Amino acid sequence: MIIAKVLLTKTIESLGSVGEVVDVADGYARNCLFPKRLAAAPTEHNIARYAKERAAHAAAIEEREEKARRLRDVLANRTLVFVRKAHDDDRLYGSVRAEDIVSKIEEEIGEHIEVSRLQMEHSIETLGPHAVTIGLYKEIAVEVRVRVDGEASLKETSLKEE
Repeated sequence: MIIAKVLLTKTIESLGSVGEVVDVADGYARNCLFPKRLAAAPTEHNIARYAKERAAHAAAIEEREEKARRLRDVLANRTLVFVRKAHDDDRLYGSVRAEDIVSKIEEEIGEHIEVSRLQMEHSIETLGPHAVTIGLYKEIAVEVRVRVDGEASLKETSLKEE
């Protein structure tokens, strides 16, 4: 196999980020990367041309990581409370789905999180405390506390307060 050095003009998850010079198979470079303009020849001119984009890409990654850390710190100290109707044996009539959790976070904090970032095997179907892990960015994750209260218990506490 003949190896070719190419300068990436776009970030490719399995190869590297924009502005990096990487080794790939000659056929892959010639038949895929060059025609799709994902890579260029690593000349001095091209390296200088993509240096600015590489710096911008690195700054964007750093900004995303910082945003994920801030969001992790906010979510780590928060409990999301849902009120649902439940049977006598604490099973919910409906359930609390990943979409519900994402919309609650957006409502309370103002940050949008993709549903695919939540790590839930199935929706929450019982009253009480639960934990949901959210992968925010690469290795940055947070475990969010979710509490599901029954509507009857909410009415009882509001009557006691009056």
